[in-house]
Amino acid sequence: MNPKPKYDVVLIGGGIMSATLGTMLHEFDPNLKIALFERLKDVARESSSAWNNAGTGHSAFCELNYTTEKKDGSVDISKAEKIAEQFEISKQFWAYLISKGYIDSPREFINSCPHMSLVFGEKDIEFLKKRHDTMIKSHLFEGMEFSEDHDKLKEWVPLIMRSRNASEKLAATRATMGTDVDFGALTKKLVKHLEESSNVEVFRYHEIKDIEDNNGKWRMKIKDRLNNHPVEVDADFVFIGAGGYALPLLDSSGIEESKGYGGFPVSGQWLVTKDPELIAMHHAKVYTQATVDAPPMSVPHLDLRIIDGEKALLFGPFAGFSTKFLKNGSYLDLPESVNFKNIRSLFGAWWHNLSLTRYLIRQVTMNKDQRIAHLRDFIKDANADKWELMVAGQRVQIIKKDEAEGGKLEFGTEVVTNKKGNIASLLGASPGASTAAFAMINILEKCFGDKLQKEWRDKLLEMIPTYGRKLKDNAELTDRVRNYTKEKLELEY
Repeated sequence: MNPKPKYDVVLIGGGIMSATLGTMLHEFDPNLKIALFERLKDVARESSSAWNNAGTGHSAFCELNYTTEKKDGSVDISKAEKIAEQFEISKQFWAYLISKGYIDSPREFINSCPHMSLVFGEKDIEFLKKRHDTMIKSHLFEGMEFSEDHDKLKEWVPLIMRSRNASEKLAATRATMGTDVDFGALTKKLVKHLEESSNVEVFRYHEIKDIEDNNGKWRMKIKDRLNNHPVEVDADFVFIGAGGYALPLLDSSGIEESKGYGGFPVSGQWLVTKDPELIAMHHAKVYTQATVDAPPMSVPHLDLRIIDGEKALLFGPFAGFSTKFLKNGSYLDLPESVNFKNIRSLFGAWWHNLSLTRYLIRQVTMNKDQRIAHLRDFIKDANADKWELMVAGQRVQIIKKDEAEGGKLEFGTEVVTNKKGNIASLLGASPGASTAAFAMINILEKCFGDKLQKEWRDKLLEMIPTYGRKLKDNAELTDRVRNYTKEKLELEY
């Protein structure tokens, strides 16, 4: 099958974002001519691949960087509430897909796994207690437990408490409705549905090389990597969901909104074990405080993973560095991304984040023994022979233009669209995949707003029953929708 010369919608990149947007658009209008282009031999082989991310269903139960202590000593949970609501939107969308029979076997991509925050020392224990006391006042975090009792912690995380000194000061919170998500498996299910049950066309080994305006439409120059020949395709609407390659593609489009954006690639590494004895003693995702100068996505955590039905534990992430923008990218990606439109942003961000540069250098130069030493903060008697180093996915940290500093790092997920609303891109990292449904609805609001509020409105409410309502303001609605998604996704908590 060869690409047609013209489509209504082109989706660039075969990850969770494109798969989600393609599924939504097909549901809203089955007559739309949609094509998805993936440069590799299959979808979900970059950031969406199971081992290229932590698989945390980010709902702010355990991520301490989503809650900050204010100057008056109180804890601000507003960001945590937003992220919790965003993940609930994803769960509703997945439950809808299950109920329609579009995808099946939810345990192949989502499983219940308690989310925990763990801290050490009196100062951090005091913060965690205040955080817990504040969060449980919101029904979004109802049922979250706090303890600094060693016997209780031994029940929750026996592996972490093994061989630990009884006098050590530590505390944890625990939310049993946390999840582990295999975004690679979910992406493949979505794409399989699109290929088999819709008119959406999926092209593997096809790489978009350039996007240019063509009389109000978009013309894409595409390389067929299998047959090594060029293809040109026009589209009314383009979504760039190409991970790290989104930045240069967005720049090639020439839209005003792309100016000033830069990117700094950061790779990740995990220590991984599949030892049955260790796995049997740890059923949780346990996050702690980030070290000084570490970016938020480098918060240390010890996680249960369930991938292809097999359990494993991972610890990390340890930062790495490569000039590639994708794991399967080119070492020229970073130097080729620098231009007159973003050089001031890049220099400003570097100058004002020298401590981050030093942190990355320390991380990159670590050997295995040094990484195991960090693991022993969690597992006192960790045996290096039972852990292997695995390279995770490649992330591109967003750098935005800033009048005061020249440029600044952005640590979230950001949607960029043009004024006409006929091209959109997703930039950034965490919470990323967990909030795919929310992010794609955000794009639909910006680019298909009239349709979304009129002829697509009923279908949208069927997909996302809570659309337009704030869960944090409605305990009864939160309870109802969580019971619905728990049943459909076969969650156990």
